[in-house]
Amino acid sequence: MGDDPNSQGNSRRWIMAECDHSLRRLGVDYIDLYQIHRPDESVDIDETLGALSDLVHAGKIRCFGSSTFPAEQIVEAQWVAERRGRERFRTEQPPYSILVRGIERDVLPTAQAYGMGVIPWSPLAGGWLSGKFGAGKENVSRRAERLPARYDMSLPANQRKLDIVTTLTGLADEAGLSLIELALAFVLEHPAISAAIIGPRTMEQLESQLSAPGIQLEAAVLDRIDEIVPPGTNVNPEDAGWAPSILANARRRRRHRR
Repeated sequence: MGDDPNSQGNSRRWIMAECDHSLRRLGVDYIDLYQIHRPDESVDIDETLGALSDLVHAGKIRCFGSSTFPAEQIVEAQWVAERRGRERFRTEQPPYSILVRGIERDVLPTAQAYGMGVIPWSPLAGGWLSGKFGAGKENVSRRAERLPARYDMSLPANQRKLDIVTTLTGLADEAGLSLIELALAFVLEHPAISAAIIGPRTMEQLESQLSAPGIQLEAAVLDRIDEIVPPGTNVNPEDAGWAPSILANARRRRRHRR
């Protein structure tokens, strides 16, 4: 990444260059799984798949996947790969947590239909489910400086999240679990999930998360979570991870007028 507008995105030029940079930095001959980070609306998906396929054929990567792609673009990529004889996305890396369940509507079923592995990021919802948030807690995050709107407690959506986290903390206590264990076990419960991406910064944080794979939540606990945060919903829509420019830029939705 850099200030150069060409030093980003999913173009053939940038993918090929960055793969070589990554191989040099890592000091390896190949990368097992190479993933592109979010859709690039300025690049045809066939160009992206062509570049990634050539990297596979060159032995520089073993397979590749997408990250934070909406279901319709996952489907398009699969169709283009089949029609054009490209290698296809093998994985999807979406945001997924108790507070961010939107992918249950379409992304997860789509990934299952195409036999894709799913490795979600932020299963602790950016720290909201780490035990730091809730009634009587500190309610601050080191991410607040970079993403202030996600942690501004004056916003109704964040107040709603705070209330939910307080309720989930009580549910975890009733189940004899920590909130972290409840949150990670919930994500791993979905049959489409291959593994969850965790981001501990200390040994203490790592140890607090290692027990989650061995926990199987009871049906009553899962039902209660569904009552607190209905399936397929994001408590704060801003947490979806990516939105098409047609939603963010009003000029993309309106006819030009003189």
